[in-house]
Amino acid sequence: MALQPFKLERYFAKYEFKVRFLLSSSDCESLSMTELVQMAAPESLELWQGLKLGYTESSGHPLLRAEVAKLYDHIAPDNVIIAAPEEAIFIAMQTLLAANDHVIAVSPAYQSLYEVARSIGCSVTPWKLELRANGWQLDLNQLERSLTNRTRMLVLNFPHNPTGHTLSRTEFDSVIELARKHGLYIFSDEMYRLLEGDSAIRVPSVCDAYEKGIALSGLSKSFALPGLRIGWIATQESTLIERWLAFKDYTTICNSAPSEILGIIALQSKRQILQRNLDIIRENIGIANRFFSEQRNRFAWICPKAGSVAFPQWLGDGSVEQFCQHILDQQGVMIVPGSLFEFFGNHFRIGLGRKNFGDAIGLVNAYLRDRTEGNGVSPKGCDA
Repeated sequence: MALQPFKLERYFAKYEFKVRFLLSSSDCESLSMTELVQMAAPESLELWQGLKLGYTESSGHPLLRAEVAKLYDHIAPDNVIIAAPEEAIFIAMQTLLAANDHVIAVSPAYQSLYEVARSIGCSVTPWKLELRANGWQLDLNQLERSLTNRTRMLVLNFPHNPTGHTLSRTEFDSVIELARKHGLYIFSDEMYRLLEGDSAIRVPSVCDAYEKGIALSGLSKSFALPGLRIGWIATQESTLIERWLAFKDYTTICNSAPSEILGIIALQSKRQILQRNLDIIRENIGIANRFFSEQRNRFAWICPKAGSVAFPQWLGDGSVEQFCQHILDQQGVMIVPGSLFEFFGNHFRIGLGRKNFGDAIGLVNAYLRDRTEGNGVSPKGCDA
């Protein structure tokens, strides 16, 4: 079965480098090469300056895997492989799933988290987030009802893209217990992990909490370095590593040597980078709170619990697709409608990690100014 066109990525490809502002970017403000190298410890700077542009180890630079392992409690460097994040999704699913397997995936979601499974011939059941009076919610009973005797994998993503929702510790533990009872793999997209404004709400990584848990993470979102194309998958199940590496021989074989050294520098500087990004998000949440409060007749604002994205709802005239297209055409601001996530109800994604967020919102405000007010819903604000 062929892979279907990636709706979100095709939309970005069409507009990303042509518009004035991206209001729907999911990453944080990218670090410059100068900023990153200035953070380097002497030993890492020496690695950078003496780097030869040869092939690298397929599993990833040993020092890079060691730095990744420090992010977890029960993962050794040998239980990590380095790969581009999208590549890691492809490798894991191609090696763990087969035609006629059943997969349950959190929905809405980044398309490859379920589309790769579909292309293999798996049936996929969405575990749908629902908007309720107190924000986004997941029904654990629905998850259990979705299980069949062919269910092999549960796909999670928390902090969640595009809603900014995350599980409580009680919910997380219940999901782990259910997966263990039925012998399921859990593939957990944790690209936005460490961007919890309050670290007390952070749940453990799936690869730490569950023996059949597989954690996907990387430097694109929380670490503001998407251009490095460095990510990883980590698991306690050591036998999976060789299977993944054997498959990687047919994808990239190995990683970019400069990207790996810069990745080492980034992970060694994690406290500084994460605090910088959280400060940007916190400031932009304040701007969003004010904007959506002033425009409460046109939008329902659902403040994210964690991460760098949110998923408000358009309440004005016409569809959200029309709203996004008008903003694009008249103000040069790109906004992603929820339909690109196969999620309907007039939602759209905004990114909270860029420094020009206020400028982009200002252009949206200009577009809306003096337009006819619609029926309103009070926004669900949050502390900046």
